[in-house]
Amino acid sequence: MAKKSKIAKDKKILALRSKYLLSGEKKPNKVSTRGKNRCKITGRPQGYMRYFGLSRITFRELALKGELPGVVKASK
Repeated sequence: MAKKSKIAKDKKILALRSKYLLSGEKKPNKVSTRGKNRCKITGRPQGYMRYFGLSRITFRELALKGELPGVVKASK
């Protein structure tokens, strides 16, 4: 599991980014760290699959259980 502080920091950065995109304001002239996409279930930042919003490990577990609609194994 990811630390709650890192998850909160990423959410804050993503919220600020979307605020500036929607309002059309110019970004402040300071350098900030970029937000990181994280798995919705585990909070893992690496191996993230954007289409599903999950890490590769969580994706595989859910796909094998049949909990992801439309996802099937390539081999039988």
